Amino acid sequence: MSALVEIRSLSKVYQRGRQRIEVLHHIDLDVAPGEFVALMGPSGSGKTTLLNLIGGLDSPTEGTLAVAGERIDQLGQGALARWRATHVGFVFQFYNLLPMLSAQRNVELPLLLTKLSGSQRRRNAGVALQLVGLADRATHKPGELSGGQQQRVAIARAIVSDPTLLVCDEPTGDLDRQSAEEVLTLLQRLNREHGKTIVMVTHDPKAAEHAGRILQLDKGALVESEQVMA
Repeated sequence: MSALVEIRSLSKVYQRGRQRIEVLHHIDLDVAPGEFVALMGPSGSGKTTLLNLIGGLDSPTEGTLAVAGERIDQLGQGALARWRATHVGFVFQFYNLLPMLSAQRNVELPLLLTKLSGSQRRRNAGVALQLVGLADRATHKPGELSGGQQQRVAIARAIVSDPTLLVCDEPTGDLDRQSAEEVLTLLQRLNREHGKTIVMVTHDPKAAEHAGRILQLDKGALVESEQVMA
């Protein structure tokens, strides 16, 4: 089976004045369809930069990056934004929910960019909330939910458009251990039962153990790959 994410000799350089900072050095990486990969490494290792490149939030300086056979490294900003809206669900450390909207309306937001009718958007949002176990909280606003529940709403928002790929940046970084475990178990279930391909950045070894493969980055290079026992 061909890779869903295919990265070859990928580098990312930032220019700060006269200073050239190479954050990623000639990365080669394949992520298979339906795989759950955790990216780990010390601060400054390049793991979030790599995640942002895979999610189409940034473009590489050198190398090639294809997702589902499409060379996203060759897309302009407008085309890349359209690609992200169709193919990627994002889950961040902070939930980025709109406080004045209900859980249902927050989940519906990505669907406003589609041609779906209002009734279909509501149905799809309801299904996504049911998948994350929050159908009974649909009318609650973020301030009426716990941190773990807010992150589960954010995950529902990420999956509501049935994206090709879920990218998660420290999704449990702002949660207590019990809430973190609930969120990680949910991501694991989305991967195993619904076939979602997930790439997750985390600093927490216990969080990484929920993935199927752990990749270690150090100083912009992949230094280790470890399969996790089921």
